[in-house]
Amino acid sequence: ACGGPLEFTPGAEQIVCEYCGSAFTIAEIEAFYAQQVAAEEAKAAEEAVAAQNAADYRQAGGWDTSTAGTGWAEGEAEYLHTAVCSSCGAEIVSDANTMATECCYCGNATMLPQRFTGMLRPDYVIPFQTTKEDAIAALTNFAKGKRLLPDSFIRDRRFEKIQGMYVPFWLFSADVYAEGQFDCTKVHSYSEGDYSVTETSHYRCVRAAGARFYNVPADGSLKMNDTYMESVEPFDYSQMVPFSMAYMAGYLADKYDVDAEANMPRADARIAKTMLDSMTSDLSGEYDSVTEENHSLTKNAGDVKYALAPVWILSTRYNNKIYTFMMNGQTGKFVGTLPSDEGKQLKYMLLTAAVFLVLGYFVSGIHFYAPFVLLAIAVIAFGGYFMSYRKFVKDARERGDNL
Repeated sequence: ACGGPLEFTPGAEQIVCEYCGSAFTIAEIEAFYAQQVAAEEAKAAEEAVAAQNAADYRQAGGWDTSTAGTGWAEGEAEYLHTAVCSSCGAEIVSDANTMATECCYCGNATMLPQRFTGMLRPDYVIPFQTTKEDAIAALTNFAKGKRLLPDSFIRDRRFEKIQGMYVPFWLFSADVYAEGQFDCTKVHSYSEGDYSVTETSHYRCVRAAGARFYNVPADGSLKMNDTYMESVEPFDYSQMVPFSMAYMAGYLADKYDVDAEANMPRADARIAKTMLDSMTSDLSGEYDSVTEENHSLTKNAGDVKYALAPVWILSTRYNNKIYTFMMNGQTGKFVGTLPSDEGKQLKYMLLTAAVFLVLGYFVSGIHFYAPFVLLAIAVIAFGGYFMSYRKFVKDARERGDNL
């Protein structure tokens, strides 16, 4: 229940946690172990299927991952520690002098030390260019002026707990050639006698483009929110330097749990979108509509590198929900999601409706008051619908529904 270790007491009928007092029967523990074994077997089966799919995709996709990461030099890895969060399972790597007191993803204070294993040595690292004070100032400024932000969130915030972390990235580079066919239209409208005539002319447009892509990023962490990570991009890769243990001092690093093979489809999708946007950019200005019919994409000399990118990260708990904020540790670009006070939303909605009613009375008098009453009712109705819609979307995302 709390993540603390359990210990069986001989002769006892229950196993009681000495930290939180939770009690479990022998049958409950056996059922838990059986569930864990089944989950591990299912995970192993999924990983085997994923590995085969990745091998097939790698063979067809043209990516060479043999150059991504290297082995650690003799004795080098001994200066690294690994801590595992007993609550969310995040695995954090640090140097021997840095110790994570709480998980930066869920705020849990229990970090179980483990032996450092199973991670390639990064090829490159982008060093931190911003300080902890810069990150705290950015977070504080982000919360200012947000009228719907709960007062208690501002009062009880723990921005001082912010932690600098190196996020694992796989960097994909390749020569890419693309061809595409598009159905484009030009629309011309005119009057002919009593009729309005619209003529639509269709054109088949063929485009081809070639480009060299350098360091297309895809983060290698399941715990790290992909939307947030793509939002704090871009990083300036001209400042990327060969990896050195010295850059780890005082910072944490997320241990990658998504390898290069698993990130290949994501990198291909980003490349394909960029190529399609490039081919259609001039068409959009020349034609009224552009519809893709088909396209093909070929990669040559695709290689992958493993790098660490700097991010300031803060996770804080409010009303039993985790709110995460991130800032690019190189450029200072900041993203995050703030909670919203539904009581304040209702207050502003009713205040707006009241303003319409009062102004309507003084401007139009009692005889022409009805339109303002209807407008006030519309404001309240729309506001109620908007609040309900926000709650629907929020609940759906928390359930993991595909929106």
